[in-house]
Amino acid sequence: MVLREDDVEIGRTADAKSAVRRTISRRWKIRLFLSVECNHEQEVPPLFHAGDQIENPVTGERIVFHETSAENDGKRVVFETIVRPEGFVAAAHLHPYQTECFEVVSGTLGMRRGKEKLELRAGEDAIVEPGTPHKFWNAGQDEVRFLCTVTPALQFERLIETMYTLAADGKTNKKGMPNPLRLAPIAKHHFDDVRLPAIPQWMQKLGLVMGAPTGRLLGFGPTYDAVPGELNPAV
Repeated sequence: MVLREDDVEIGRTADAKSAVRRTISRRWKIRLFLSVECNHEQEVPPLFHAGDQIENPVTGERIVFHETSAENDGKRVVFETIVRPEGFVAAAHLHPYQTECFEVVSGTLGMRRGKEKLELRAGEDAIVEPGTPHKFWNAGQDEVRFLCTVTPALQFERLIETMYTLAADGKTNKKGMPNPLRLAPIAKHHFDDVRLPAIPQWMQKLGLVMGAPTGRLLGFGPTYDAVPGELNPAV
């Protein structure tokens, strides 16, 4: 679910799901240029621009992009995250090649970083190095707002787009996770972006090599688009 900051008031799930379909349809118009040799080239608009928002109504997270990978040749993505009371990130995870910096603007951010348990307040920050397991949640009574910088960007934006849109379309559980067969092609595609901390990585990779084709056979792809017929049709 992607919204321009001044397009619609965030917070009502029904309105948000409707906005997903309108904005994704507009953004993902892809032009194909076919050559005589049958080669083709895709011209794809940037996934996000500064000022765009995306919300996960299941986990209670809302992201406002400040700087996107399209603006800096993939060096980083910078965004503000607003988490409602009792909101949380979908699962503990690690980024094998990316550094993530959290800078709290207001509220209280609870975080598990490796074996550390942190509570960060306005003006405090935490850096999560590549390969470090982590998760976060709103540890206060009011919404928490923090600035997050992910370096390098890799496919982080596309992963967020997929997971948040699945949640907005009612295709995740109450923890914000899709079913394992739908998740397998996504996790395989984004293996350089995110991995699970508890399972050995070789075992994860082996499982995804076997599970992702099964998910594909069922119509699940590495991306999810709520508009039928565009990007990756979903079932």
